[in-house]
Amino acid sequence: MKRHSTLVVAAVAAATALALSGCSSSTPASNAAASSSPVKGGALTMAWSADVLSMDKTTTFDNNSIRVMEQIMEPLFQASPDGTKLEPWLATGYTISDDKLTYTIKLREGVTFSDGTPVTSADVKFSIDEDTKTADTGWGFINAAIDKVTATDPMTVTIGLKYAWAPLIADLSLFSNGVIPNNYGGKTAEQFYTAPVGTGPFVWDAWKKGESLTLTANSKYWQPGKPYLDRVTWNVVPDATTRKLQVQGGQIDIDDTPDWSSLASLKSSAGVNALTFPSTQLDYIAFNQQKAPFDDVHIRKAISMAIDREALVKAVLFGNGAAADSLLAPGVPFYDGKTGAATFDVAGAKAEMAKSTKPAGFSTSLLISSGNPNQGAVAQIMQAELKEIGITMEIRQLDPTANKKARLASDFDMATSAWTMDIPDPDEWTSFAVDPNGGSHSTFTYYNNPDVIAINKKAQQETDDAKRQVLYTQLQTQAAADAFLAYLYYSPYVYATTDKVVDFHVTPLGNYLLQDVYKTQ
Repeated sequence: MKRHSTLVVAAVAAATALALSGCSSSTPASNAAASSSPVKGGALTMAWSADVLSMDKTTTFDNNSIRVMEQIMEPLFQASPDGTKLEPWLATGYTISDDKLTYTIKLREGVTFSDGTPVTSADVKFSIDEDTKTADTGWGFINAAIDKVTATDPMTVTIGLKYAWAPLIADLSLFSNGVIPNNYGGKTAEQFYTAPVGTGPFVWDAWKKGESLTLTANSKYWQPGKPYLDRVTWNVVPDATTRKLQVQGGQIDIDDTPDWSSLASLKSSAGVNALTFPSTQLDYIAFNQQKAPFDDVHIRKAISMAIDREALVKAVLFGNGAAADSLLAPGVPFYDGKTGAATFDVAGAKAEMAKSTKPAGFSTSLLISSGNPNQGAVAQIMQAELKEIGITMEIRQLDPTANKKARLASDFDMATSAWTMDIPDPDEWTSFAVDPNGGSHSTFTYYNNPDVIAINKKAQQETDDAKRQVLYTQLQTQAAADAFLAYLYYSPYVYATTDKVVDFHVTPLGNYLLQDVYKTQ
């Protein structure tokens, strides 16, 4: 007998727990200015600190790029608005064989790509197979358990697994498995991703590198009457203060991630809504273990213990967050906050330095993005804290786009960074973070602990939630002991919009879909 599902429930009961003290929004996330019915037409302009890098959904790890991709190329399943479950999207449901090795997925009828070509199982097979090919260079690790994808009939896809794999349906909701035309519609991959085609609510229009990117409405979108907007533009505005002034002055509609120091004044600004959303975000310091002395666990522990996380929450987040105590955030399934992560302990930090390869101290640098007040504040506080244990830290600033490229190339000693879940299963992040073959050389740190890798692989294949919890607790415990990252804090997502913007919503996974968004004027 096969188990049938049209609604995929994921255990993310804690997802809303990160609506932390001080994280209220000035209006509901749905925007109180909503009119009785959606308004058709108009252009939405957003501003963010850095440009997109690429539209290749299989090899791009950049969040800005991903947010644009998600408006163009859609997956089989999609996270619900509250992030607690997965819902059928381009699929209508699935069945699982008794041995849990075969998934049969039915596709939604009547869906076409933006060029009018009907979506079939051949497109789905091609899209998944292309993602799987990038196991060593991109997101293909997410499909590690897939043995074979078969286009059973035009509207049915069968996926055979090498072994039972708990996250499969969640993995199929990842943007990297988004559906694109078979054989890239007759183009090469490089040609296709210069102007990608998908089933999403918007279509590619223009990209002025370093300045702006524009999408226009997909007139053939499968959801009747949507999208409401005619076009969406993302402007590159590196300076947080400039973005704030632009949303206050109405030059832009949405300020992507304003700094926390601006939140109070944004809330009191006429015509502006300052919005916060529960998140799965972890901010952290990455240590590049290719560079001495960060291959020394005592050095990493010393730095982790020298950081006063509670002080960072107060000074950087203005109380809008919580000190991080695990590799996983509280909104992620199988989070355990009692696994021995470093806490503020100057005496302990000095003791770790004494046991290290650099007992007399050393000089190093921390990579941050210029124009980012949050990272700047973290860096200044860390600089003073590390001086107390004999470490001289230079603050290395690069513009946000160059900063991203440096982090992706592991061109840093230490770097500020953050992770947000894209699927409601921890495997995406744990594989990305602790497995050198997880697409990123262990989140660009080159961390490599065979025991942790083995635990992660067992957790992937375990379908019993209680047993998965045990495994993920072990993983979080060992990762904390190895201190390959210095966890900083958990924070909600923050955006500022004009009061003309309606139904802009961000899920705890960090993604936003714009087909439901409209403007009152």
